[in-house]
Amino acid sequence: MYHKIKHFKLKKLIPLAFVFLYCNKAEAKVLNDNSNFGIQAADATVKGIVQDENGFAVSGAKVIIVETGKEVITDENGLFSIEAEVGQTLTVQLEGFTIQKVVIDSAEMTIHISSETSISDEHALQEVTLVGYGTQKKSDLTGSVSQLKSEQFKEGMNISVDNLIQGKVAGVRVVQTSGEPGAGMNVSIRGVGSIRSGSTPLFVVDGVPLSNENVSSGGPNVGLGSSSAKNPLNFLNTSDIESITVLKDASASAIYGARGSNGVVLITTKQGKKGDALFTYDTYFGVSNVIKKLDLMNADEYRNAVDPSYDHGGNTDWQDVLFRSATSQNHAFSFSKKTNTGSYYASISHMDQDGIIETSNFRRTTARLNAEESFLDDQRLKVKFNLTASDIRETGLPNGSNAGSDGQLVIHALMANPTRSVFDKNGDYTNFNMNAHYNPMYLLSKYNDHTNTFRVLGNVEATLRILPGLNYKLNYGIDRSTSERNTTMYPNITDRTPRGMYTQSNLESLSTLVEHYLTFDKTFNRHNINLLAGFSYQKFKFSGTYFGLTNIAEQGSGVAPENNPGYSGTAFIPSPGYAQENELQSYFGRVNYNYDSRYLFTASLRADGSTRFGKNNKYGYFPSLAVAWAINKEEFLRGSSVVNELKLRASWGQTGNQEVQNKLTQASSSLSSSAGYWLYNQNDLINGVMVNRTANPDLKWEVVEQTNFGVDFSLFNSKLYGSLEYYNKTTLDPILNIPSGPLSPTSTIWQNVDGKIENKGFELTLGSQIIDQKDFTWSLDVNAATLSNKVKDLPVSEIYSGAISGPGMSGVYANVYKNGYQAGSFYMLKYLGIDEQGKYIYEDTDGNGSVGTEDRQIFEGPLPKVTYGLNSYMRYKRFDFAFSFIGQAGGYLVNNTNLNLNINNLASDRNLLRDFYTSGASAENLPQLSSLYLEKSDFLRLNNVRLGYNFGVEQLKWVKSLNLYVSAQNLWTITNYSGYDPLIDTSKAVSGNQSLGIDYATYPSAKTFMVGATLKF
Repeated sequence: MYHKIKHFKLKKLIPLAFVFLYCNKAEAKVLNDNSNFGIQAADATVKGIVQDENGFAVSGAKVIIVETGKEVITDENGLFSIEAEVGQTLTVQLEGFTIQKVVIDSAEMTIHISSETSISDEHALQEVTLVGYGTQKKSDLTGSVSQLKSEQFKEGMNISVDNLIQGKVAGVRVVQTSGEPGAGMNVSIRGVGSIRSGSTPLFVVDGVPLSNENVSSGGPNVGLGSSSAKNPLNFLNTSDIESITVLKDASASAIYGARGSNGVVLITTKQGKKGDALFTYDTYFGVSNVIKKLDLMNADEYRNAVDPSYDHGGNTDWQDVLFRSATSQNHAFSFSKKTNTGSYYASISHMDQDGIIETSNFRRTTARLNAEESFLDDQRLKVKFNLTASDIRETGLPNGSNAGSDGQLVIHALMANPTRSVFDKNGDYTNFNMNAHYNPMYLLSKYNDHTNTFRVLGNVEATLRILPGLNYKLNYGIDRSTSERNTTMYPNITDRTPRGMYTQSNLESLSTLVEHYLTFDKTFNRHNINLLAGFSYQKFKFSGTYFGLTNIAEQGSGVAPENNPGYSGTAFIPSPGYAQENELQSYFGRVNYNYDSRYLFTASLRADGSTRFGKNNKYGYFPSLAVAWAINKEEFLRGSSVVNELKLRASWGQTGNQEVQNKLTQASSSLSSSAGYWLYNQNDLINGVMVNRTANPDLKWEVVEQTNFGVDFSLFNSKLYGSLEYYNKTTLDPILNIPSGPLSPTSTIWQNVDGKIENKGFELTLGSQIIDQKDFTWSLDVNAATLSNKVKDLPVSEIYSGAISGPGMSGVYANVYKNGYQAGSFYMLKYLGIDEQGKYIYEDTDGNGSVGTEDRQIFEGPLPKVTYGLNSYMRYKRFDFAFSFIGQAGGYLVNNTNLNLNINNLASDRNLLRDFYTSGASAENLPQLSSLYLEKSDFLRLNNVRLGYNFGVEQLKWVKSLNLYVSAQNLWTITNYSGYDPLIDTSKAVSGNQSLGIDYATYPSAKTFMVGATLKF
C-alpha cells in the first residue's frame, strides 16, 4: 500500500481558489455598492429586486442585458444594479427557475421581477440534465447523455433499477441471467469491450459511486451446480427514483476516469417538491406465470415412441408441476415537502414477490430519508442528507448455471419421463432409480437456500457559496452491506451428496467516499465559463467467511442446520475466510465554455490512482474533449418555424476499466504436497512452496478510447425531436492471463496485451408530441442502435469460453475470442441435416473422411446487430394508457437446453423436444455441439402495457389524486427462438473469460398481470 494515495493535501486546491477569488473581485465590489435600494435611478442605470413566487428575496440570480451581455448577480437581499437603456431586454437566470425576460420601459423606475417557476418540476427536469459532479442545461450538453424521468418507468413490476432502463435508451442493452426474482442482470452500453473485466457500467446513486462487487454470496455446488450472487442493485426501491441519466460517450463519462469505460448510470432519488406537504401511497398486486412452455413430448406420444420398459404408466406434464401461478404485492408510502429553505422526502416500502417455481421468492423492506436545508442569512450554506436502508430475504433453487452432466432442477424437470408420476402409491415422491437423473420435485423438497442481505447507503453533501458563482462542495458517503447465505441439501436417495450437505457463506462489504470540489460559474458579455476541480478518495473493504458440514441429520430431525450448525454433521471445510482492501484516489477537473450559447467546448481530465495495479502504473490519466455548434442560434435560423433546435456535437476521450481481480500485480505462492519432498528418507512428506502467480508491476488499466459524433434536433415547434449519433469505441491494453516467457516460475502471467476490441455503430432517438390538446394528449418515442463488434490484434490465436453442460460435454466450449471476429463468436460443428439412416450429418471441413473437433467452424456471434424500443403515452380525459415494445435482431444463442433434450434421450428413459422426434433422427445420435443448437435471438416483445383511470376527487378536500390501473408485463413475444426467452445470457465463464449468448435451462421469465393504485393526499 502506498501512502501517497491515502492522504489528500488541501493545499493543492488553494491556488485555484485564489484564482477564483481574484476573478470575482470586481463582481463582489458591485454587490457591495448596491447596499441601498430606492426608486431613483441614475442615467443608464436600472435597479431592481428579484423575488420568488412567495415574495422571498432570491440571491445569486444572474441579471443579464441581452443586447450588451453585461451581467451582475443579485445580492443577499435580491437587489441588483446594472447599466442599461430604455428599450433593452434583461433576463434573470437561476437554476431551478425559468429564465425571465423583461423589456426595460423606463430608466427611472424600479424593475421588480418575480422569478416564478411557471413550469412543473418534471418539465424542469427535462431542461436541466444531471452530469458527472453537477448539472447542465440540455441545450449546453456536448456529450452523449440520455435522461429518463420517473413517469417514464411506471409500468410493470420492477425489482431493480436496471429493469427501468430496458428499451428506453438507445445503445443500452439489459439482459437477464435468470428469471428468478432478484437474479442478476447484464447491462451493457455500446457493446462488449472486455474479455475478462465485464461490461457492467458504473452506477452512481445520489453522488455515491457503487462498487460492482457482489454484496451477497453465490450459492455453493451441492451436486447441481453453483448459483450466482443476487443482483447488487436490488436494495433500491424503484418508487424512490426521480431520474436515471446514462452517460454514454467518453466526453460525458471520462470525469469518472478508471471506472467509466463501460458508461455511467446516474441515479437520483426523489426530493421534496414545492407546494403543500404530499403523502403518496403506491400499491399493486400481481399474478405471474411462465412466459411459455417448451414443446416436449406428452405421455401418449412418448409411450408410443419408446421401448415398453420406459412406459411407467403415468401421465405428467412436469412443466405444469414445477411452475406455478405466483403472486406478488408491493406497498410504498412516502412523504415529501419543500420549504423556502429546504426540502424533505421520506419513504418506507415492502415488496413480496413469489417466483414461478415452487419455493422461490423475494422479500424486500426499504426505508429512505432525503433532507436538504439551507443555512446562514442568504442561504449561503446548503446541507443535503440521503440515506436508504434495505433488508432483503431471498429463497433460491438448486439451479446452478455450471452444473455438469447431471444437470440441475429445470433440466431434470424437462427431461423427466412424462409417463412417470410425481408420487408413488404410498404418497412419497417417486424414485426414478436412475443415475444422474432424479425426480425434480423430490430435489426441490430436499433443498433449502436462504439469503439475507442488509444494506445501508448514505451520504452527506455540504455546499458553501464562497462568492457568487464560486462554490465549494464536500461529499461524504458510506455503503455498508452484510449478507448471510444458508444452503442445505438434506440426506437423499440420489448419488449427489446423498449424506447431505450444509454451507453458510457470510459476506461483508464497506465502501467509504470523501470528495472535495470547487465549481466556478461566470458569464461576461456573451461568454460563459464553468470550471470544476476536485479530489476523490474511495476505499473498499470486503471480507467473508465460509464453512460447511456433511453427514447432517435427516430432514425434519432435530434442529435445521441453518439454525444450529453444531447440531449434527462433520465439518469438511474448517471455516476459511478472506479479506481485502482496495483504494482509489482521484484528481479531476473540467472546463465548460460557451460563446453566446452557440459555440460550446468541454474538456476534462481525471487522474486515478488504484491499489489494484502495479507500482509502475499506479496512476492512470483519462482525458476528454468535446465541441458543439448550436446552429439554430445563428442569424439564418433564428425565428425559424421549422427548426427549433439543431446542434452538432463531436467528442473524443479515454476512460478506464479497473474491474479485475485483486492483487493480480503481486506474486502468489502456497504450500503444496506436489512441490514437497521426503525428509530424512522417512515416510513424512513435507509440503513445498509452489508459485501460483508471477508478479507484474507493470500491469495497468484497460483503456477505452471513444469518438462520438452527434446531432440533436427539434422541429415544427418541438413536435418532432431527437438525436442521431455515430460512435467508435475501442478497448486498448486488455488484461489477459497469457502464456509466460522462458524461465518464468508459472506457465501464465497476467499482462496487458496489444489486442483491441472495437465497437462502433449508430444510435437514433426520435420523439413526438403527436397530439397535445386539453382532453387528449399522445406522445411517442422510439430508439434504435446498431452495433458492429470485432476483436483485433490479439497476441494469441484464440481464447475460449462458454462451457457447455450435458452428458459428454466436459471440456466443450461454445465461445471463441479470435482476431477478425465478433467477441464471443460461436465455435462448433456445422450441422447439415439427416441421412437415410437418421444419422446427423456434419461438414467435414478438412476432407479427411471423418468429422471431429478439428472440423469445428466459427459462426456469427451473440451480440445483436440492432436493438430497438418504442414507448407511447396517451391521456384521454381521465384515462391514461401507456405501452412499450422492445426488440433486437442479428444475434444468436446457443440453446444448451435443447442439447440436453436431444434425440438420444429416447434411448435413456428421458423426455425430449417434439421437433427432434418428428425430424426423423435416430435415437443412436450422440449429442454434439453443432449449429443444430444455434438459433437466432431476434424478437419483438410487448414489454409493458398499462391502462389507468384518474378519479375525480374534488369533493374530498384531503385527497389530491387517485389513480387506479391495470398492467401487464411480457404480454406477448414474436420470435422463432425455441427456448423460454431469447433475451437471456447464462453465465458460463471459463477461467474468468466471460461467456456470451448461452441459454442453459435458465429459470424462465414470467408473464405478469397487475392491478394497482396510487393515492396522493
